[in-house]
Amino acid sequence: MSGNSDNLGERNGEGPKRPIAARSSHEVLRPQKGTPPPPRRSRGSRNQFVVFMNFVLSCVVFLVVVAGAAFYFGKREFDGRGPSTTTETVMIRPNTGVREIADMLERRGLISDARIFLLGVRAYDADSNLKAGEYEIKAGASMHEIMKLLESGKSVLYSLTLPEGLTVEQVFERVANTEELSGELPEELPPEGSLAADTLRFTRGLSRKEVIEKLHAHQEELVESIWERRAEGLPIDDIQEFVTLASIVEKETGIADERPRVAAVFLNRLERGMRLQSDPTIVYGLFGGKGKPAERPIYRSDLEKETPYNTYLIDGLPPTPIANPGRAALEAVANPSVTDELYFVADGTGGHVFAETLEEHNENVARWRDIERQRTAEAEEKEPAGNAGDGQNASD
Repeated sequence: MSGNSDNLGERNGEGPKRPIAARSSHEVLRPQKGTPPPPRRSRGSRNQFVVFMNFVLSCVVFLVVVAGAAFYFGKREFDGRGPSTTTETVMIRPNTGVREIADMLERRGLISDARIFLLGVRAYDADSNLKAGEYEIKAGASMHEIMKLLESGKSVLYSLTLPEGLTVEQVFERVANTEELSGELPEELPPEGSLAADTLRFTRGLSRKEVIEKLHAHQEELVESIWERRAEGLPIDDIQEFVTLASIVEKETGIADERPRVAAVFLNRLERGMRLQSDPTIVYGLFGGKGKPAERPIYRSDLEKETPYNTYLIDGLPPTPIANPGRAALEAVANPSVTDELYFVADGTGGHVFAETLEEHNENVARWRDIERQRTAEAEEKEPAGNAGDGQNASD
């Protein structure tokens, strides 16, 4: 029977059964082995210094990442297009700090962030290079471009034109009325004829006294240089008479090509003892440095008014210049045309016609009077009745 049972088990695929080993009561009561503990860390990994250094390294990496990101976005903002949509002019006063400049630019809407501008300027080591002045900042200018502009010192330039033929008093008036200049004018007027005709380019705040000093120095240098190169034998005693005659030439004609001939006429008359008979000297004697009102003509009665400048009555030159002569008039007197002409009169086109004899001159005057009468008649036809003048023009 047992043998058959074993065979049956084998036939059923169960295989031979293991024998069960009996344990003693002592073994049964012995504790079983549990889960093994994790491996023990080394003493180095538990060292507090290593833990601290790991923390520091992590912080450094974090800060580097943050700083890199801040630098990237800050530089992009510093170099990127600015917020302004129109061109603006800003004034940087002397001794203004970079922080004040940055705050002002932010308030004006020219930069997006004063802190970024301040840090950018310092990063470029330009905080001590920003210059005072008035600057024109283009629409959309970046912080970088603004910094470069303030470093360059290229301030806005203004222009003051002082043409030839103005009197000293008229120059003072123009300088006084130029708002971009600062300070007071000199208390006393310099001598007539002593200021240069020039176009000045200047930055806002230039002193008015400095302008007058520059004009005076330039004219003095110009007059002396031309006087040294004058032709020999001129009937002029000194440099003062030279400037005086040049001022008369300046006022007689505005045509450059005519000035040497006009100068020659006056020099020929001086040499022969003839009176100059110059209308601009009449005007200066009557109105001084303020000049003749534009609407007021010269009347025949003006020719008979005794003033030190009336060259219809006095011999030789007047006591002082009557305006500030320019270079061309000075050159014309120093090196006049070679001619025997003694007379000239307006030709109706803005220029003059010249003559050597009185007979020829009278014919030219007659033609000029015809032109004047025709113009007067045409003007009266266009004007309402009752507006006729109450005096005679000197040419009549």
